[in-house]
Amino acid sequence: MSESRRFPVPDGLDGARVDAGVSRLLGLSRTAVADLAAEGKVQLDGVSVRKSDRLTANSWIDVEVPGPKEPPSIVAEPVPGMDVVYSDDHIIVVNKPVGVAAHPSLGWTGPTVIGGLAAAGYRITTSGPPERKGIVHRLDVGTSGLMAVAASERAYTLLKRAFRDRTVDKTYHALVQGHLDPLSGTIDAPIGRHRSSDWRFAVTSDGKPSITHYDTLEAHREASLLEVHLETGRTHQIRVHFSALHHPCCGDMTYGADPTLARRLGLERQWLHAVGLGFEHPGTGSYVHFDSEYPADLQAAIDAIRNA
Repeated sequence: MSESRRFPVPDGLDGARVDAGVSRLLGLSRTAVADLAAEGKVQLDGVSVRKSDRLTANSWIDVEVPGPKEPPSIVAEPVPGMDVVYSDDHIIVVNKPVGVAAHPSLGWTGPTVIGGLAAAGYRITTSGPPERKGIVHRLDVGTSGLMAVAASERAYTLLKRAFRDRTVDKTYHALVQGHLDPLSGTIDAPIGRHRSSDWRFAVTSDGKPSITHYDTLEAHREASLLEVHLETGRTHQIRVHFSALHHPCCGDMTYGADPTLARRLGLERQWLHAVGLGFEHPGTGSYVHFDSEYPADLQAAIDAIRNA
């Protein structure tokens, strides 16, 4: 099902590209608007327009918008390599392997943390959207390491609040190209959608506040091993911030890593691992902390850097 939307072009969007302007007006991605325009579903004063055509103030836009899609459902499916580090009546802490999403989403057909826990018989709270029950934070599909899931309604409420209030200790190790100057510091730069690629992010003037703290643990000829603490939790935050400094995570071709170095290190994903996670236990109120060792592919890569 689809619905037709009609509205005038405001003065502030006079001269804007169709994909950019309609994206702002409807809250759709630029890629989605471009696809609608290519299908002839975007008209300006009754005439079909292309994504790169320009809007004119006080003209009328007609857009045929697709109806809402059914949310993806949780499929109980074992996840090889996913270890449960700790579990009780309130929380489940897992060591997520690479190639696993936190929860089901449109377009993702691979394994998920939630599906793996369901297959293993763990009880997860019913709190949260249907496809994201129990999810209080996420790791990228290409990032491995520690992730907490709420098992009780109380845990869901308190952990969501803790992540929102930035009282959770999130520690990552990242192997980045080159050497940071200074060796320790803070990156305070807003992050938003990349202007030309909806699936990427970038440092943008109108992005959301994003703060990353780092310390250099090891400096080698081609790369540096960093300990990273996040004050905020934006999508791809670590990857975007270090790429913006021209020190992308090794193996992260999405954000400008050297493919030759990645091949030499045997990396097929970004060298980024969530090594530590600490927070106030929602059931006992005491502080708990969990640690995770590097998976085999990341250990092999850092060994190669050390032995170069």
